[in-house]
Amino acid sequence: MRRRRSQDRRTPWSDVLDGWLFALSGVIAVWFAYVLLRDGVRPGWPTLLLLVFWVFFSYLVLPRLHRILTAIYLPGYFVGRTRTSDGLLGDPVNLGFLGDEDQVHGAMTLAGWTLADELDVRSAAGIVRGVLRGRSYAGAPVSPLHLFDRRQDFAYEQEVAGSPSQRHHIRFWRCPDGWLLPGGFRADWLAAATFDRGVGLSLFTLQFTHRIDEDTDVERDFVVATVCDAVPAAQVGVIENFSSGYHHRNGGGDRIRTDGDLPILDVRCAPGRGGAHASAPAARATDVPQSVLVGSGVALARASTYAVGATVYVVQESTTVLAVTVAILAVCEGALALATLAAWNWARLLLVAGCSVTAVTAMTVSFVGHRPPVGLGQLLTVGGSILVLLALSSQEARDYATGAGARTTPAKASA
Repeated sequence: MRRRRSQDRRTPWSDVLDGWLFALSGVIAVWFAYVLLRDGVRPGWPTLLLLVFWVFFSYLVLPRLHRILTAIYLPGYFVGRTRTSDGLLGDPVNLGFLGDEDQVHGAMTLAGWTLADELDVRSAAGIVRGVLRGRSYAGAPVSPLHLFDRRQDFAYEQEVAGSPSQRHHIRFWRCPDGWLLPGGFRADWLAAATFDRGVGLSLFTLQFTHRIDEDTDVERDFVVATVCDAVPAAQVGVIENFSSGYHHRNGGGDRIRTDGDLPILDVRCAPGRGGAHASAPAARATDVPQSVLVGSGVALARASTYAVGATVYVVQESTTVLAVTVAILAVCEGALALATLAAWNWARLLLVAGCSVTAVTAMTVSFVGHRPPVGLGQLLTVGGSILVLLALSSQEARDYATGAGARTTPAKASA
Protein backbone atom coordinates (compact mmCIF):
# COMPACT_ATOMS: atom_id res chain seq x y z
CA MET A 1 0.00 0.00 0.00
CA ARG A 2 2.81 2.37 0.84
CA ARG A 3 4.46 1.72 -2.52
CA ARG A 4 1.21 2.42 -4.40
CA ARG A 5 0.69 5.74 -2.65
CA SER A 6 4.28 6.68 -3.45
CA GLN A 7 3.73 5.90 -7.10
CA ASP A 8 0.52 7.93 -7.17
CA ARG A 9 2.43 10.96 -5.99
CA ARG A 10 4.88 10.80 -8.89
CA THR A 11 4.55 13.52 -11.50
CA PRO A 12 3.70 12.03 -14.92
CA TRP A 13 6.43 12.51 -17.52
CA SER A 14 4.08 14.62 -19.64
CA ASP A 15 3.56 17.04 -16.76
CA VAL A 16 7.33 17.36 -16.29
CA LEU A 17 7.78 17.98 -20.02
CA ASP A 18 4.95 20.52 -19.99
CA GLY A 19 6.57 22.37 -17.12
CA TRP A 20 9.91 22.62 -18.90
CA LEU A 21 8.32 23.66 -22.18
CA PHE A 22 6.24 26.29 -20.36
CA ALA A 23 9.36 27.79 -18.75
CA LEU A 24 11.36 27.51 -21.97
CA SER A 25 8.68 29.38 -23.86
CA GLY A 26 9.15 32.34 -21.53
CA VAL A 27 12.91 32.46 -22.17
CA ILE A 28 12.50 32.17 -25.93
CA ALA A 29 9.75 34.79 -25.99
CA VAL A 30 11.96 37.30 -24.13
CA TRP A 31 14.77 36.70 -26.63
CA PHE A 32 12.46 37.18 -29.61
CA ALA A 33 11.04 40.38 -28.10
CA TYR A 34 14.62 41.65 -27.79
CA VAL A 35 15.26 40.79 -31.45
CA LEU A 36 12.15 42.70 -32.53
CA LEU A 37 13.17 45.73 -30.46
CA ARG A 38 16.79 45.61 -31.65
CA ASP A 39 15.89 45.37 -35.33
CA GLY A 40 13.01 47.84 -35.01
CA VAL A 41 15.24 50.82 -34.22
CA ARG A 42 16.72 50.79 -37.73
CA PRO A 43 15.49 53.34 -40.30
CA GLY A 44 13.05 52.34 -43.01
CA TRP A 45 10.44 49.57 -42.95
CA PRO A 46 12.04 47.79 -39.94
CA THR A 47 10.59 50.59 -37.78
CA LEU A 48 7.26 48.77 -38.12
CA LEU A 49 8.78 46.02 -35.98
CA LEU A 50 8.44 48.34 -32.98
CA LEU A 51 4.65 47.96 -33.24
CA VAL A 52 5.06 44.21 -33.55
CA PHE A 53 7.35 44.33 -30.50
CA TRP A 54 4.72 46.13 -28.40
CA VAL A 55 1.94 43.69 -29.37
CA PHE A 56 4.18 40.65 -28.87
CA PHE A 57 5.68 41.87 -25.59
CA SER A 58 2.49 43.15 -23.93
CA TYR A 59 0.05 40.46 -25.05
CA LEU A 60 2.29 37.38 -25.15
CA VAL A 61 5.60 37.82 -23.31
CA LEU A 62 4.47 39.64 -20.15
CA PRO A 63 1.47 37.32 -19.59
CA ARG A 64 3.77 34.29 -19.87
CA LEU A 65 6.31 35.77 -17.45
CA HIS A 66 3.50 36.61 -15.03
CA ARG A 67 2.24 33.04 -15.27
CA ILE A 68 5.68 31.60 -14.52
CA LEU A 69 6.36 33.90 -11.56
CA THR A 70 2.91 33.69 -9.96
CA ALA A 71 3.03 29.89 -10.16
CA ILE A 72 6.09 30.14 -7.91
CA TYR A 73 5.17 32.73 -5.30
CA LEU A 74 1.35 33.02 -5.15
CA PRO A 75 -0.58 30.63 -2.89
CA GLY A 76 -3.10 28.25 -4.43
CA TYR A 77 -5.68 28.49 -1.66
CA PHE A 78 -8.60 30.90 -1.35
CA VAL A 79 -7.46 34.41 -0.37
CA GLY A 80 -10.57 36.44 -1.13
CA ARG A 81 -9.17 37.63 -4.45
CA THR A 82 -9.82 36.63 -8.03
CA ARG A 83 -6.96 35.97 -10.44
CA THR A 84 -6.33 37.26 -13.92
CA SER A 85 -5.68 34.93 -16.86
CA ASP A 86 -1.98 35.66 -16.29
CA GLY A 87 -2.20 34.38 -12.69
CA LEU A 88 -1.97 37.81 -11.02
CA LEU A 89 -4.24 38.73 -8.12
CA GLY A 90 -7.30 40.47 -9.56
CA ASP A 91 -10.37 42.18 -8.14
CA PRO A 92 -11.47 41.42 -4.58
CA VAL A 93 -14.36 39.04 -3.93
CA ASN A 94 -16.88 41.42 -2.34
CA LEU A 95 -20.31 39.75 -2.61
CA GLY A 96 -21.93 36.40 -1.91
CA PHE A 97 -25.31 35.05 -3.04
CA LEU A 98 -27.67 32.36 -1.79
CA GLY A 99 -29.95 30.82 -4.41
CA ASP A 100 -29.81 28.66 -7.50
CA GLU A 101 -28.66 29.94 -10.88
CA ASP A 102 -32.14 30.78 -12.18
CA GLN A 103 -32.91 32.78 -9.04
CA VAL A 104 -29.67 34.77 -9.36
CA HIS A 105 -30.45 35.49 -13.02
CA GLY A 106 -33.99 36.47 -12.10
CA ALA A 107 -32.87 38.85 -9.36
CA MET A 108 -30.24 40.53 -11.54
CA THR A 109 -32.64 40.89 -14.48
CA LEU A 110 -35.33 42.45 -12.29
CA ALA A 111 -32.70 44.82 -10.90
CA GLY A 112 -32.03 46.16 -14.41
CA TRP A 113 -28.76 44.38 -15.11
CA THR A 114 -27.83 42.96 -18.54
CA LEU A 115 -26.20 39.56 -18.99
CA ALA A 116 -22.75 40.05 -20.57
CA ASP A 117 -21.90 38.26 -23.79
CA GLU A 118 -19.16 35.64 -23.91
CA LEU A 119 -15.76 37.02 -24.87
CA ASP A 120 -14.96 35.89 -28.41
CA VAL A 121 -13.79 37.41 -31.70
CA ARG A 122 -17.25 38.78 -32.56
CA SER A 123 -17.89 40.40 -29.18
CA ALA A 124 -14.30 41.74 -28.96
CA ALA A 125 -14.79 43.42 -32.32
CA GLY A 126 -18.05 44.86 -31.00
CA ILE A 127 -16.20 46.43 -28.08
CA VAL A 128 -13.65 48.04 -30.39
CA ARG A 129 -16.37 49.41 -32.66
CA GLY A 130 -18.31 50.73 -29.67
CA VAL A 131 -15.29 52.54 -28.21
CA LEU A 132 -14.17 54.01 -31.56
CA ARG A 133 -17.67 55.14 -32.57
CA GLY A 134 -18.87 56.02 -29.08
CA ARG A 135 -21.84 53.66 -29.42
CA SER A 136 -23.58 51.67 -26.74
CA TYR A 137 -23.02 47.92 -26.31
CA ALA A 138 -25.22 46.89 -23.40
CA GLY A 139 -24.07 43.26 -23.38
CA ALA A 140 -20.36 43.89 -23.91
CA PRO A 141 -18.26 41.00 -22.57
CA VAL A 142 -16.02 41.36 -19.55
CA SER A 143 -12.48 40.05 -19.37
CA PRO A 144 -12.09 36.65 -17.71
CA LEU A 145 -11.13 36.45 -14.06
CA HIS A 146 -10.59 33.17 -12.25
CA LEU A 147 -11.77 31.75 -8.94
CA PHE A 148 -11.77 28.09 -7.88
CA ASP A 149 -9.33 27.53 -10.78
CA ARG A 150 -11.89 28.53 -13.42
CA ARG A 151 -13.19 31.67 -15.04
CA GLN A 152 -16.47 33.32 -14.08
CA ASP A 153 -19.67 31.39 -14.84
CA PHE A 154 -21.37 34.57 -16.08
CA ALA A 155 -21.33 38.31 -15.59
CA TYR A 156 -23.84 41.19 -15.51
CA GLU A 157 -23.41 44.86 -16.27
CA GLN A 158 -25.10 48.24 -16.50
CA GLU A 159 -23.92 50.97 -18.84
CA VAL A 160 -23.63 54.56 -17.70
CA ALA A 161 -25.53 56.92 -20.05
CA GLY A 162 -24.87 54.62 -22.99
CA SER A 163 -21.09 55.04 -22.65
CA PRO A 164 -19.01 52.13 -24.07
CA SER A 165 -16.14 52.87 -21.68
CA GLN A 166 -18.00 53.28 -18.35
CA ARG A 167 -20.13 50.57 -16.78
CA HIS A 168 -21.09 48.77 -13.60
CA HIS A 169 -20.27 45.07 -13.77
CA ILE A 170 -20.21 41.99 -11.59
CA ARG A 171 -18.79 38.50 -12.19
CA PHE A 172 -20.25 35.34 -10.62
CA TRP A 173 -18.68 32.00 -9.65
CA ARG A 174 -20.64 29.00 -8.38
CA CYS A 175 -19.13 27.69 -5.12
CA PRO A 176 -18.14 24.00 -5.04
CA ASP A 177 -20.70 21.74 -3.35
CA GLY A 178 -20.19 21.62 0.41
CA TRP A 179 -17.57 24.38 0.34
CA LEU A 180 -17.67 26.90 3.20
CA LEU A 181 -16.27 30.40 3.46
CA PRO A 182 -13.65 31.14 6.13
CA GLY A 183 -15.44 31.11 9.47
CA GLY A 184 -17.89 28.40 8.37
CA PHE A 185 -20.27 30.67 6.44
CA ARG A 186 -22.09 29.32 3.38
CA ALA A 187 -22.71 30.87 -0.02
CA ASP A 188 -23.92 29.35 -3.27
CA TRP A 189 -22.19 32.02 -5.35
CA LEU A 190 -19.30 34.41 -4.88
CA ALA A 191 -19.04 37.59 -6.93
CA ALA A 192 -16.68 40.46 -7.69
CA ALA A 193 -18.31 43.81 -8.45
CA THR A 194 -16.31 46.78 -9.78
CA PHE A 195 -16.99 49.94 -11.77
CA ASP A 196 -15.22 50.62 -15.07
CA ARG A 197 -14.38 54.34 -15.10
CA GLY A 198 -12.74 54.42 -18.52
CA VAL A 199 -10.39 52.77 -21.00
CA GLY A 200 -6.63 53.22 -20.77
CA LEU A 201 -3.21 51.65 -21.00
CA SER A 202 -2.28 49.42 -18.06
CA LEU A 203 1.21 50.11 -16.71
CA PHE A 204 1.34 46.53 -15.39
CA THR A 205 0.49 44.72 -18.63
CA LEU A 206 1.04 47.46 -21.28
CA GLN A 207 -2.35 46.45 -22.70
CA PHE A 208 -5.38 48.63 -23.41
CA THR A 209 -8.08 47.70 -20.93
CA HIS A 210 -10.90 49.07 -18.79
CA ARG A 211 -9.68 50.89 -15.67
CA ILE A 212 -11.74 50.33 -12.51
CA ASP A 213 -12.71 52.78 -9.79
CA GLU A 214 -10.54 52.51 -6.69
CA ASP A 215 -13.35 52.27 -4.10
CA THR A 216 -14.82 48.84 -4.80
CA ASP A 217 -17.12 49.11 -1.76
CA VAL A 218 -19.22 51.72 -3.60
CA GLU A 219 -19.91 49.26 -6.43
CA ARG A 220 -20.57 46.44 -3.99
CA ASP A 221 -23.16 48.53 -2.16
CA PHE A 222 -24.67 49.63 -5.49
CA VAL A 223 -25.32 46.00 -6.46
CA VAL A 224 -26.92 45.30 -3.09
CA ALA A 225 -29.15 48.38 -3.37
CA THR A 226 -30.37 47.59 -6.91
CA VAL A 227 -31.19 43.97 -6.07
CA CYS A 228 -32.96 44.83 -2.81
CA ASP A 229 -35.01 47.53 -4.55
CA ALA A 230 -36.09 45.09 -7.26
CA VAL A 231 -36.60 42.11 -4.93
CA PRO A 232 -37.92 43.57 -1.63
CA ALA A 233 -38.06 40.12 -0.01
CA ALA A 234 -34.31 39.59 -0.51
CA GLN A 235 -32.33 39.46 2.71
CA VAL A 236 -28.80 40.71 3.32
CA GLY A 237 -26.32 39.43 5.86
CA VAL A 238 -22.81 40.81 6.27
CA ILE A 239 -19.64 38.92 7.15
CA GLU A 240 -17.56 41.64 8.77
CA ASN A 241 -13.80 41.74 8.23
CA PHE A 242 -14.07 38.91 5.72
CA SER A 243 -10.78 39.92 4.11
CA SER A 244 -8.04 42.45 4.56
CA GLY A 245 -9.20 46.02 4.18
CA TYR A 246 -6.05 46.83 2.21
CA HIS A 247 -5.44 45.35 -1.25
CA HIS A 248 -3.34 48.04 -2.97
CA ARG A 249 -3.65 47.08 -6.70
CA ASN A 250 -5.31 44.52 -8.93
CA GLY A 251 -3.70 42.61 -11.80
CA GLY A 252 -4.26 45.48 -14.24
CA GLY A 253 -2.41 47.95 -12.01
CA ASP A 254 -5.51 49.79 -10.76
CA ARG A 255 -5.61 50.79 -7.11
CA ILE A 256 -8.33 49.08 -5.09
CA ARG A 257 -9.63 49.87 -1.62
CA THR A 258 -12.21 48.04 0.52
CA ASP A 259 -13.26 47.71 4.14
CA GLY A 260 -13.13 43.91 3.82
CA ASP A 261 -16.82 43.24 4.60
CA LEU A 262 -18.69 40.63 2.54
CA PRO A 263 -22.48 41.06 2.13
CA ILE A 264 -24.39 37.83 1.45
CA LEU A 265 -27.55 38.39 -0.62
CA ASP A 266 -30.27 35.77 -0.16
CA VAL A 267 -32.24 35.82 -3.42
CA ARG A 268 -33.98 32.47 -3.01
CA CYS A 269 -37.25 34.41 -3.02
CA ALA A 270 -36.59 35.77 -6.53
CA PRO A 271 -38.50 34.30 -9.50
CA GLY A 272 -36.46 31.99 -11.69
CA ARG A 273 -35.88 32.39 -15.39
CA GLY A 274 -36.54 28.81 -16.47
CA GLY A 275 -32.88 28.04 -17.17
CA ALA A 276 -32.79 30.49 -20.07
CA HIS A 277 -29.42 31.81 -18.97
CA ALA A 278 -27.76 28.54 -18.00
CA SER A 279 -24.03 28.74 -18.61
CA ALA A 280 -22.36 25.92 -16.73
CA PRO A 281 -18.57 26.00 -16.96
CA ALA A 282 -18.48 22.26 -17.62
CA ALA A 283 -20.30 22.79 -20.90
CA ARG A 284 -17.90 25.57 -21.91
CA ALA A 285 -14.93 23.35 -21.10
CA THR A 286 -15.74 21.19 -24.14
CA ASP A 287 -15.18 24.14 -26.49
CA VAL A 288 -11.79 24.49 -28.17
CA PRO A 289 -9.84 27.21 -26.30
CA GLN A 290 -8.62 30.19 -28.29
CA SER A 291 -5.01 29.27 -27.51
CA VAL A 292 -5.50 25.87 -29.18
CA LEU A 293 -7.22 27.48 -32.17
CA VAL A 294 -4.38 29.99 -32.57
CA GLY A 295 -1.58 27.46 -32.12
CA SER A 296 -3.12 24.86 -34.40
CA GLY A 297 -4.08 27.52 -36.94
CA VAL A 298 -0.52 28.84 -37.16
CA ALA A 299 0.78 25.29 -37.49
CA LEU A 300 -1.68 24.56 -40.31
CA ALA A 301 -0.65 27.77 -42.06
CA ARG A 302 3.00 26.72 -41.77
CA ALA A 303 2.16 23.28 -43.13
CA SER A 304 0.41 24.86 -46.11
CA THR A 305 3.47 27.02 -46.74
CA TYR A 306 5.71 23.95 -46.65
CA ALA A 307 3.40 22.20 -49.12
CA VAL A 308 3.61 25.15 -51.50
CA GLY A 309 7.39 25.14 -51.13
CA ALA A 310 7.56 21.44 -51.97
CA THR A 311 5.45 22.02 -55.07
CA VAL A 312 7.72 24.87 -56.16
CA TYR A 313 10.77 22.64 -55.78
CA VAL A 314 9.15 19.99 -57.97
CA VAL A 315 8.12 22.50 -60.65
CA GLN A 316 11.60 24.01 -60.73
CA GLU A 317 13.07 20.51 -60.96
CA SER A 318 15.11 21.08 -57.85
CA THR A 319 16.55 18.32 -55.69
CA THR A 320 13.96 15.60 -55.26
CA VAL A 321 15.22 14.82 -51.77
CA LEU A 322 14.61 18.42 -50.69
CA ALA A 323 11.09 18.43 -52.13
CA VAL A 324 10.24 15.13 -50.44
CA THR A 325 11.66 16.34 -47.12
CA VAL A 326 9.62 19.54 -47.20
CA ALA A 327 6.49 17.58 -48.21
CA ILE A 328 6.94 15.16 -45.30
CA LEU A 329 7.42 18.10 -42.95
CA ALA A 330 4.19 19.66 -44.24
CA VAL A 331 2.22 16.45 -43.78
CA CYS A 332 3.59 15.82 -40.28
CA GLU A 333 2.96 19.36 -39.03
CA GLY A 334 -0.53 19.46 -40.55
CA ALA A 335 -1.43 16.08 -39.05
CA LEU A 336 -0.14 17.09 -35.62
CA ALA A 337 -2.12 20.36 -35.78
CA LEU A 338 -5.34 18.52 -36.63
CA ALA A 339 -4.71 15.94 -33.89
CA THR A 340 -4.13 18.78 -31.42
CA LEU A 341 -7.48 20.27 -32.37
CA ALA A 342 -8.97 16.83 -31.66
CA ALA A 343 -7.49 17.01 -28.12
CA TRP A 344 -4.71 14.43 -28.55
CA ASN A 345 -2.14 15.36 -25.92
CA TRP A 346 0.74 13.46 -27.55
CA ALA A 347 0.23 15.47 -30.75
CA ARG A 348 0.30 18.75 -28.84
CA LEU A 349 3.52 17.76 -27.05
CA LEU A 350 5.22 16.69 -30.28
CA LEU A 351 4.18 19.89 -32.03
CA VAL A 352 5.37 22.08 -29.14
CA ALA A 353 8.63 20.13 -28.84
CA GLY A 354 9.34 20.50 -32.55
CA CYS A 355 8.70 24.25 -32.46
CA SER A 356 10.93 24.50 -29.39
CA VAL A 357 13.82 22.91 -31.29
CA THR A 358 13.37 25.40 -34.15
CA ALA A 359 13.21 28.38 -31.78
CA VAL A 360 16.14 27.28 -29.60
CA THR A 361 18.26 26.66 -32.70
CA ALA A 362 17.52 30.16 -33.98
CA MET A 363 18.25 31.69 -30.57
CA THR A 364 21.55 29.80 -30.30
CA VAL A 365 22.64 30.86 -33.81
CA SER A 366 21.70 34.45 -32.96
CA PHE A 367 23.96 34.47 -29.91
CA VAL A 368 26.84 32.42 -31.30
CA GLY A 369 26.76 33.52 -34.93
CA HIS A 370 26.48 37.27 -34.19
CA ARG A 371 24.52 38.00 -37.37
CA PRO A 372 22.09 40.85 -36.60
CA PRO A 373 19.78 41.99 -37.98
CA VAL A 374 17.58 38.96 -38.57
CA GLY A 375 15.97 38.79 -42.01
CA LEU A 376 12.23 39.12 -42.54
CA GLY A 377 11.90 35.50 -43.65
CA GLN A 378 13.63 34.24 -40.52
CA LEU A 379 11.49 36.51 -38.34
CA LEU A 380 8.35 34.98 -39.83
CA THR A 381 9.64 31.41 -39.57
CA VAL A 382 10.91 31.68 -36.00
CA GLY A 383 7.99 33.88 -34.98
CA GLY A 384 5.54 31.23 -36.16
CA SER A 385 7.33 28.57 -34.11
CA ILE A 386 7.26 30.79 -31.03
CA LEU A 387 3.54 31.56 -31.47
CA VAL A 388 2.78 27.82 -31.63
CA LEU A 389 5.01 27.22 -28.61
CA LEU A 390 3.37 29.96 -26.51
CA ALA A 391 -0.18 29.00 -27.47
CA LEU A 392 0.05 25.23 -27.07
CA SER A 393 2.18 25.25 -23.91
CA SER A 394 -0.44 27.36 -22.08
CA GLN A 395 -2.45 25.97 -19.20
CA GLU A 396 -5.67 26.22 -21.23
CA ALA A 397 -4.20 24.13 -24.05
CA ARG A 398 -2.85 21.60 -21.56
CA ASP A 399 -6.21 21.26 -19.81
CA TYR A 400 -7.98 20.85 -23.14
CA ALA A 401 -5.61 18.16 -24.36
CA THR A 402 -5.63 16.21 -21.09
CA GLY A 403 -9.33 16.67 -20.33
CA ALA A 404 -8.56 18.49 -17.05
CA GLY A 405 -10.78 21.41 -17.99
CA ALA A 406 -13.81 19.17 -18.43
CA ARG A 407 -13.16 17.55 -15.08
CA THR A 408 -13.02 20.89 -13.20
CA THR A 409 -16.68 21.28 -12.25
CA PRO A 410 -18.06 23.46 -9.46
CA ALA A 411 -18.57 20.39 -7.33
CA LYS A 412 -14.93 19.32 -7.65
CA ALA A 413 -13.04 22.56 -7.93
CA SER A 414 -10.57 23.13 -5.13
CA ALA A 415 -10.86 26.07 -2.82
